[in-house]
Amino acid sequence: MTKTEPDKATHAKGGNGNNGGDHVSGQSNKPLSRPAHALTHQQLAQEIGADPLSGLTPDEAKRRLEEYGKNELGEAEGVQPIKIIIAQIANAMTLVLILAMAVSFGIKSWIEGGVVAFVIALNVIVGFFQEYSAEKTMDSLRSLSSPTATVVRGGEAMVVPSGEIVPGDLVEVKMGDTLPADIRLIEAKNFETDEALLTGESLPVRKTVESTFDDTTGPGDRLNVAYSSSTVTKGRAKGIVFATGTFTEIGAIASALNKKDSKVRPVKRKPNGHAGPHRYLEAYTLTLGDAIGRFLGVNVGTPLQRKLSKLAMLLFGIAVVCAIIVLGANKFNTRQEVIIYAVATGLSMIPASLVVVLTITMAAGTKRMVERNVIVRNLKSLEALGAVTDICSDKTGTLTQGKMVARGAWIPGMGTYTVELGDEPVNPTKGDIRFATQMPSEIDFKSTEKSSTGAVTPPADLLSTSTTRLQDFLSVCSLANLATVFSKESQETLGTKQWLARGDPTEIAIQVFASRFDFNRLRLVSGSGDSPNGEWQEVAEFPFDSDVKRMSVIMKNTQTQEHWAFTKGAVERVIGACVDYFDSDGPDAEPKPVTDEFRAEILRNMETFASLGLRVLALASRKLPSDGTTTWNEETPRPLIESALTFRGLIGLYDPPRPSSASAVHQCHEAGISVHMLTGDHPETAKAIAIEVGILPPLSSMSRVSAAVAQAMVMTASQFDALSDDEVDALPVLPLVIARCAPSTKVRMIEALHRRGRFCAMTGDGVNDSPSLRRADVGIAMGLSGSDVAKDASDIVLTDDNFASIVAAIEEGRRIFDNIQKFVLHVLAENIAQAGTLLIGLAFKDASGLSVFPLAPVEIVWIIMITSGLPDMGLGFERAVPDIMARPPQSLRTGIFTLEFLIDMIFYGLWITALCLASFVLRVYAWGNGDLGANCNEHYSEACETVFRARATTFACLTWFALFLAWELVDMRRSFFHMQPGSKKYFTQWMVDVWRNKFLFWAIVGGFVTLFPTLYIPVINHAVFKHTGISWEWGIVFIAAGLFFGGVEGWKWAKRVFLRRRRARRGAADKRGGKLWKDMDVEEKIFGEYFGGSSSDDVSSVQQDTSRENENENEGATGQQRQEKQGRD
Repeated sequence: MTKTEPDKATHAKGGNGNNGGDHVSGQSNKPLSRPAHALTHQQLAQEIGADPLSGLTPDEAKRRLEEYGKNELGEAEGVQPIKIIIAQIANAMTLVLILAMAVSFGIKSWIEGGVVAFVIALNVIVGFFQEYSAEKTMDSLRSLSSPTATVVRGGEAMVVPSGEIVPGDLVEVKMGDTLPADIRLIEAKNFETDEALLTGESLPVRKTVESTFDDTTGPGDRLNVAYSSSTVTKGRAKGIVFATGTFTEIGAIASALNKKDSKVRPVKRKPNGHAGPHRYLEAYTLTLGDAIGRFLGVNVGTPLQRKLSKLAMLLFGIAVVCAIIVLGANKFNTRQEVIIYAVATGLSMIPASLVVVLTITMAAGTKRMVERNVIVRNLKSLEALGAVTDICSDKTGTLTQGKMVARGAWIPGMGTYTVELGDEPVNPTKGDIRFATQMPSEIDFKSTEKSSTGAVTPPADLLSTSTTRLQDFLSVCSLANLATVFSKESQETLGTKQWLARGDPTEIAIQVFASRFDFNRLRLVSGSGDSPNGEWQEVAEFPFDSDVKRMSVIMKNTQTQEHWAFTKGAVERVIGACVDYFDSDGPDAEPKPVTDEFRAEILRNMETFASLGLRVLALASRKLPSDGTTTWNEETPRPLIESALTFRGLIGLYDPPRPSSASAVHQCHEAGISVHMLTGDHPETAKAIAIEVGILPPLSSMSRVSAAVAQAMVMTASQFDALSDDEVDALPVLPLVIARCAPSTKVRMIEALHRRGRFCAMTGDGVNDSPSLRRADVGIAMGLSGSDVAKDASDIVLTDDNFASIVAAIEEGRRIFDNIQKFVLHVLAENIAQAGTLLIGLAFKDASGLSVFPLAPVEIVWIIMITSGLPDMGLGFERAVPDIMARPPQSLRTGIFTLEFLIDMIFYGLWITALCLASFVLRVYAWGNGDLGANCNEHYSEACETVFRARATTFACLTWFALFLAWELVDMRRSFFHMQPGSKKYFTQWMVDVWRNKFLFWAIVGGFVTLFPTLYIPVINHAVFKHTGISWEWGIVFIAAGLFFGGVEGWKWAKRVFLRRRRARRGAADKRGGKLWKDMDVEEKIFGEYFGGSSSDDVSSVQQDTSRENENENEGATGQQRQEKQGRD
């Protein structure tokens, strides 16, 4: 182990309440009488003002946070305005505008150059404030996703951000957690930490509690202290925080942690360290390429951001081609007006605001997700959420409330105990206990007569009638248990006690059951609570392991000095380690061997409890031999402890489903998403809960399921893992419920889903869940019960551990995807309209043979500025369409650029082009003299009156159509005048809809209003915009606007009819009688593949036909996305 010399003790200056003096290694924020490692934990608690049982009160914690400051190292850069301004100027799109400005000034086109300069300045200013707001939002979200810690305050365990930890806090840590601060341990069970970051020690360090060390002991040898930022590799512990922020040991070397990764490519060298000149050239070339890629945005950001950056580059190339076409059509005449026209045509293809709007939309989406209890750790997951086809979820605490209560127990030779709960689940004094001498399998629990479960009997009477069997059972309940259940004086009602509990929900429920009989662990174990000389002393703990599915403790009887092993866990795993049991009570009772018949009896009783939805655990114990050949401690091999046990009984725990789970699962089924439950519980327990929340079809529908499919729907992990990959692929369906699930089973399930072309989200909370979270397309960690390791491996974190929040995240992902598709369509359709109008307008030539602009260059720049940025942001903020969770998942292969998207883009662009050119032609040729004048691109004259009026008419049309198109794209299929399918407001619903999104409303109204000053203010209209005020021409504009709405509404109607008929044609041969996806009931949507022997392809075909992309082929895109995720991890 690395040792630190006394004279090299770390010093850290300043920060977090320091008064200017040097901080001594091992000391608190405020100096103690001696360093923390030199004090006993009782002395430290007294000096620092901590309560080892109840922790600080919330008010005291708040006061100390104000006194000491946040528990931060000060390395966060935060939002940097200078960088945002530079990024706004030094990006490809802005530089194109700067280039256009330079060209304008270069040919002495001062007005056009000035307008472009104004647009650049406006874009930079607006973009800065929008980006600044987005960065602030993301910064606050990063703080939400920062590490958390479990602290005890006011007697209650709670999860708080690590930054809010203060000296004196009572902290609980377990395997997989990251230490939030430097803590003096007060309890450690098999506890080891990885301190390589601090000491360089490569091996985990085992910690102790009772030892104290000299003041000058180095950090590596302070075995009673756990350091901030170290990771728990084994066991669990409690400790009192004595140093936070820069006063921690890691705070002294914080500057080393802040080192940025170099963006310079390394030089490839030979084994001897030498490298040839070509290797240096290669490294410099790749570094330059990376820098250019970052500048252009094609190798940074999310996949969609990179795709849009590449699209922008493509459009830039098209813009150059358009400019060349303009020059070619005018025989490469270098007159000022021709060059400006070419520049304007090029600018019409540049989506200047596209990437910025995307960033802002994603930032707003992540902020909205926080309101729905979802923290996005990785922006890439925003794009993936909308494509999720399968959710693999844990049961306990996610689908259920995670607030377990013991409802029943069975002790061989005694009988069955049934608990009738009161209104306080953790209060052992509330609720009655019924006792029956029959076994659970002999009792009708579903009978309406309560007497069927026995008579109500006080716990004291039950204890008095038992000699040893009940006491032995309760001892296991209490001692093979880490939960704490205690009472304290209520602050609300004087003279009454308030019961509190902290620990794992399963263990709390068992501890409450034991406490009903006064077998509380705090009373039994010495050194716990008010029992310094208890009957038992803890020697070692073997925590629950997901592979063996048991937990055990070694306890020493302080009176007899005997060592005992107490074990609880999954029934099958515990009874496999049992060799005998007692079938009668009394001191003279003899143990009987566990036979196959008795094991079958245990399993029957377990299944009876499990069929009630109870989670069933088995309890066992044994006296360890004291022959002197074995030392019983934490180093004792676990198999030696968990063998030759005596079976003590079963206990059934009820974890009620969350009220929102059934509706959330229903929503998933409506959305074409399959829900799989992967749980460690018994199959019958899992099956009962799965039916209750709707994951499995109701029992009344099971008759429609074939035997092979029914067998595959519910499996145990041992059954699933025993199958080869080919056998799994040959299953008619993948299981909807996998019971007794191990972490490795989750990984196999993900791989099986991927082989079937599915896109899956996986939940996890433990250290062992990290592989499956990384393997899943969307890894979902639990914010309350999850370990820091699981959170680090995840893409999103649920702050409430609620399954309904997963559904909310998917809905938000679909909404964001839809909105991105809408504003990209708006931008590109507008670009096509502008470019089409200008390019076709090349045909209008004056007497000198030069093209006459249907739109002046300044008009183009103005339209880009007014109709793109703010309306597109408004579309990005649009709420979800009504049926967003009533359609199948979208395709990641096509992304936003679906066939429907591309056809819409071309139609809307060409339709607007046709209307704008028609308005220009009508004004010039139908109601004008057809004279295009001379030099009308540069100056206003009487001869140019017709051209200037026609240009103003076209300008008004294009401005209005671009703005109105944003409203039409709020729903890409439904009519703008009836976007809410259930609304009875047939003539006024559109007014409600346009006012609902106020940002979009005012963006469009603002663009609408700014049109008039440009038309009618003298000098500005003639000299700058090259048009003049119009009068009766507004009739053309209004008629064209009517035709615009008519054309768009007619196109949407035609799409709806076409898609409806195509589905009907394709569905006619389907086994569901040609039903549309939206017309199927939920059972047909999600369980249709299981009924009547139909294959999963039948349902998939319906999903594909009705999806927005009309195809649901995710395989290619998901493979690429998984490769990106694995590379990132």
